[in-house]
Amino acid sequence: MPGLDETNNESYRYLRSVGNDWQFNVEDLHPKMLSRLYKRFDTFDLDSDEKMEMDEILYWPDRMRQLVNATDEQVEKMRAAVYTFFFNKGVDPVNGLKREDWVEANRVFAEAERERERRGE
Repeated sequence: MPGLDETNNESYRYLRSVGNDWQFNVEDLHPKMLSRLYKRFDTFDLDSDEKMEMDEILYWPDRMRQLVNATDEQVEKMRAAVYTFFFNKGVDPVNGLKREDWVEANRVFAEAERERERRGE
């Protein structure tokens, strides 16, 4: 089964566009971090179908309204920010992101952010 690469992940696409050939290797990840990342995925996967979908993620900004009495404008700003963040984390607006790809998507996002910082972007 194909994993993530520059054809299906924004962070890999960015890295390749700037000449960075970093590639995820699960062996480089501490087991506690792996466990923590899967736990986080399970928090966002509201219907427990092992696929994170954008609608599930966009539920959380709506909770702000109830938890902190956020205004419509605040909720919409948060929805836009959450959408952008998770899109760049690898959650496709149509197909979502499978649990088996979550850890790699998370780590390649981090690597892309490090590259942006190194480049002063």
